[in-house]
Amino acid sequence: MQAWLEYVVKGLVDRPDAVVVTPVEKNNMTVYELRLHPTDVGKVIGKQGATIHALRALLQVGSAKQGKRCALELIDELAPKD
Repeated sequence: MQAWLEYVVKGLVDRPDAVVVTPVEKNNMTVYELRLHPTDVGKVIGKQGATIHALRALLQVGSAKQGKRCALELIDELAPKD
């Protein structure tokens, strides 16, 4: 699923070299943390969140067919860290 996610997101953005997908195991579930260049965030979110919702839905369906649970989180690198 990680390779698929990277492939799709890199096709959407202007700076595919800045795309980083990190799988993190949480509560019997794989959460894919997506980090991108700040100028590409809007392209991945899409109008009214349509693109990110579609990515999440496809990720859930694909992982369910494999008997797994997955989620997608968009990580904001500019957020202040405590």
